[in-house]
Amino acid sequence: MAQLRELKKQQTRQAITNAATVLFMERGFEGTTISDVAEAAGVSKMTVTNYFPRKEDLFFDMHEEVVTGPARAVAARRAGESALDAVRRDYLAAVERHDPLLGWTRPGFTQVIDDSAVLRARLRELFDHQEQALSVVIAEAEGEEADAFTPRHAAAQLGTVLRLLFAEAQRRVRRGADEGEVFAVLDATARAAFARLEPSLSGYAVRSAEFGDDWAPVGEDG
Repeated sequence: MAQLRELKKQQTRQAITNAATVLFMERGFEGTTISDVAEAAGVSKMTVTNYFPRKEDLFFDMHEEVVTGPARAVAARRAGESALDAVRRDYLAAVERHDPLLGWTRPGFTQVIDDSAVLRARLRELFDHQEQALSVVIAEAEGEEADAFTPRHAAAQLGTVLRLLFAEAQRRVRRGADEGEVFAVLDATARAAFARLEPSLSGYAVRSAEFGDDWAPVGEDG
């Protein structure tokens, strides 16, 4: 029964996000209401807000992956890998599989973001949370306080690269680049950008064989 309930929840969530995506593409973000989404998905308005308390997260429906993904990569880094190595490896793997989360790379999505100050603000917020999560896991790896300067500095450097790569993907989409071109550019640009961090981060937060796997990411409200 528990598995059936979970499956039903997943199906409901997917129906809501599918309906929201269609409406956002047709009407824009501001032109779409929660009631519109609820009606299109065949659920109540309360059901929509139970799954997505913020309207922005109906658009950025995979926001948790954006926030916690790089930190999880650092937490799961291999013995001998630095935080930089882990983030770089995780990012390049996402490029190889053409992960749309690297830039919401479909032209329609980019246009909706460009047309909405609310979505642009939420996107900046998501990257701030991503950097915070990185800082926490790096600090734990180094045995430092979460608000210590050095892990925050390292997270800021990594976070800046990730933020700029996202912006570059969107810039290329605006110029009419197809998916293959966008991800080819991201691959080359990411390799160069991460390489420029080598002098400061190549030996930092390197995982030893004894390092544990008990880290859990800080959420957006953590």
